[in-house]
Order: sequence, then structure tokens, then C-alpha cells
Amino acid sequence: MEGIYSIIAEIENSTQKAALCLIVNTKGSTPRKMGAKMVVLENGKIFGTIGGGTLEMKVIEDALTVIENKKAVTFSHALVHDHGMCCGGTVEIFIEPIMNRKKLYIFGAGHIGKSLSKFAKELDFNVSLIDERDDAFNGWDAKGYNIIHKKHKRAFKELTFDENTFTTVITHSHAYDREIIAHCAKQPHAYLGMIGSLRKVEIAKKTFRAGKILTEIEMKDIDWPMGVAINVQTPEEIAISILAKLIDVRSKLYN
Repeated sequence: MEGIYSIIAEIENSTQKAALCLIVNTKGSTPRKMGAKMVVLENGKIFGTIGGGTLEMKVIEDALTVIENKKAVTFSHALVHDHGMCCGGTVEIFIEPIMNRKKLYIFGAGHIGKSLSKFAKELDFNVSLIDERDDAFNGWDAKGYNIIHKKHKRAFKELTFDENTFTTVITHSHAYDREIIAHCAKQPHAYLGMIGSLRKVEIAKKTFRAGKILTEIEMKDIDWPMGVAINVQTPEEIAISILAKLIDVRSKLYN
């Protein structure tokens, strides 16, 4: 049987919604003791058990509420009074939503893109780095990243977009940047941003308006110039300003 931690890891790397239920305290006679775990999926399916019976039915119900509200809660259960169980003890169960790792697509493996990928990986983003250039990844340790060594139009076929998708556009070509933004703005996403000066952004907006490529609503949803507006100069500093914005957006998804 697959271990519960493997199941949690699978959920974190998917779009499934789920909650982890953990017995954190018991008194008296109880079917399971402190440390027992159960995972509840949003469809009610479970992995593991915290004791079965009416207690477990109620915990599943509570877990579904936690999944919906995205907030961790501790629940107390008196087994006789609350559930008519003969055990007679009390159980405290901590339930927390299992957070899906956010997918980060970085278009452009230049100095900024590589710096961003490194920092984002350390902060638990699932990073894909996309670049067509022959020498883009020469001498670079790509372990732990999803590398797509293709032109962006071909890479689109390998990428899936959903509510957990973050996309940053940092290529070596302004025309590429506009093509990527035009495609990604039409896809589901949590965040979409493009690097560049205010002039570059205004040219992109004029191009999209003139060609009726994107609507005003779609353009308003784009972070451009992307990142937090702080005084930065080096590629690493720019990457940190972008990552700060990604963290802020990610955190607000759970508030």
C-alpha cells in the first residue's frame, strides 16, 4: 500500500484539493492514538484512518469544510457525547488543507530567468524553464527543473495551464514576449507577468489593441512591468523583485 507521505507529495504536485487530518491529542479510551493520520480528497475519498465509525464520518465532513475554506482548524470530539461511541475518550484532530505546489513557467533562460528559477525552486515552486537558444543551458546544473529546450510556440504544446499556473516572460526578444503574453493571457492562470520598461509595455498594449489580440480586461490582469517596484540593478536583484510578487500572489490565494 502506498504510504501516506507519498500520497501527500502526489497531491502537492497535482491540482487535487485535499486535507490532512492528524490526531494531536487523546484522553481515555480511543480507537486511534496521537499521530494517526488520514488524507481526505475533495470527493470524500480517504487514505488512512483516524478510527472509523461515526467519528471518522464527522472528520471527513470537517475536512471537506477545511478544503473549501482553505484554513487549518483543530476539532475536539467527545466520543460518547458527540458520536455515541462506546470508547468513552476524547480526541483532538488537527485538519489542514494540503497546498498544491504552484507551477512556475519561466520563458527565457537568461541571467534573470536562471536566477528566478533558482530562488523560486527554493521557495517550493515547481519550475519549468523554457528557451530555444542552443547555448541557453550550457554549463548550468538543470537538476530539479523541468527544462524545455524549444521555441515557445512548440513548448506551448507541452504545458498545461490551470488556476495554479504562474508564468513569467523574460525572453531575449520583445516579439517573443508579446507572442507568449498573447497566448498565456487566454489560458487559466494565477499570475502572468512580463519584464520590461514602461515604454516596452505601452508598445505591447498598443499592438494588442490594434490587432484586437487581447481585451482590456485581459491586459489589466497582466503584471507588467512585473515584480515589486523596488530599486534593483543586478539580475539577482531583479529576480528577487519578481519572486516577491509571486510570493504575494501565492499567499493571497489562501486568504
